Amino acid sequence: MKKLCMLIVLLSSSVIALGQAKIDSALYKKLQAMFKKDQKWRIESVNLYNNKPSEYDRATVDKNWGIADSTNATEAKRILAKYGYPGYTLVGESGSSKFWAIVQHCDDDVPFQQQVLVLMKKEVDRKNASGEDYAYLKDRVLTNLKQKQLYGTQGIRNPKTKLWAPLPISNPAGVEARRKAMGMISLKQYTAEINTAN
Repeated sequence: MKKLCMLIVLLSSSVIALGQAKIDSALYKKLQAMFKKDQKWRIESVNLYNNKPSEYDRATVDKNWGIADSTNATEAKRILAKYGYPGYTLVGESGSSKFWAIVQHCDDDVPFQQQVLVLMKKEVDRKNASGEDYAYLKDRVLTNLKQKQLYGTQGIRNPKTKLWAPLPISNPAGVEARRKAMGMISLKQYTAEINTAN
């Protein structure tokens, strides 16, 4: 009986271990480095826009921003080709979100963003990627294609009032239900938070 109990414990441990995916730490570190580059020049640009101190001038920031986005896009394509969309089981929530942010900024290559959306949706449906991140990328692609967005994530700031408002939304009556289905806060709250932060 003791041996049977021990065997059951060992088998249970094996099943638990198989159910827990091991994060690819090398890929995660790569995504972390790519994300750091992605954010560096955006932060410097915001600093310049807000007249905050920066050790860089506008031309340097813009040049390096473009270089970072280009090299990140090339690497993101390699990652997608090798792994598909890197979900939680591969790189954790943080790594998956970092990959999404990099793709979100690949506006010069909308077909690539669309390719990512298809693969990402499968992972979202499996609860292996963020529904909220998916919604942002979906809206980004739609607005890049000059179409109405679904979730109201993309907007513009009124130069006179300085207030942010979403770009046109398809079927605006259903936006809150769509946002809720993706685990997002209401559009009213989202808009208020953006306008309070700026």
